[in-house]
Amino acid sequence: MNGPVPVNPVIVDNEEQSLAGQAYTQIEERIATLSLKPGQIVSENGLSKLLGLGRTPVREALQQLAREGLVVIVPKLGIIISEIDVRKQLKLLEVRRELERYLVAVAAKRADAQQRAEFATLAEQMEQAAQENDGDAFLAHDRTFNRLLLESARNEYATSAMKLMQGLSRRFWYAHYKESANLPEAARLHARIASAIADGDEDLARDALDRLIDNVETFTRAALDSYR
Repeated sequence: MNGPVPVNPVIVDNEEQSLAGQAYTQIEERIATLSLKPGQIVSENGLSKLLGLGRTPVREALQQLAREGLVVIVPKLGIIISEIDVRKQLKLLEVRRELERYLVAVAAKRADAQQRAEFATLAEQMEQAAQENDGDAFLAHDRTFNRLLLESARNEYATSAMKLMQGLSRRFWYAHYKESANLPEAARLHARIASAIADGDEDLARDALDRLIDNVETFTRAALDSYR
């Protein structure tokens, strides 16, 4: 079998970029929620039919997902949904802690009034997800939180780096949270970060982020133990 092909950007017009964004969101969501399972082989044509989109935006979305480690493109075989690797997830957390500490602090500093209002709303929604122990609601709010955090930070380099980790983190959570995670605690910790950013408190945002990553690391190690 041939190895993975290099992932090169495809030049598309503005309309195709919008469609590629739609394709990316829908495919990433299916991967993160395990509707597309690790190890599953899919095709551009099959995904195009599934999403009701052309092959060009689907191809562009798949190239982005390959850069993020969620799929592997293999010539003459198709697109393979990448496997979940718990040990690599721990390495990811080492980088995520440092990068996200920067992001939450700079978001607390740079967010505009509308974004602060959105973070305040998210804090309430995360608290509700914690009270109801609702994993699906939490995952939906987490996607919004991630998007808003990157928009508020206003740093395209940090955004590019963080996007390499977000999909993998969301999928890992979805795969293991029912067995290993304290969902209410994770949701409350997200709520504290969102509230700190809404209030413009950089120190509190960093502190809440550290507590969240500590929680996620404990959860990840518990998931690793379940494999042994």
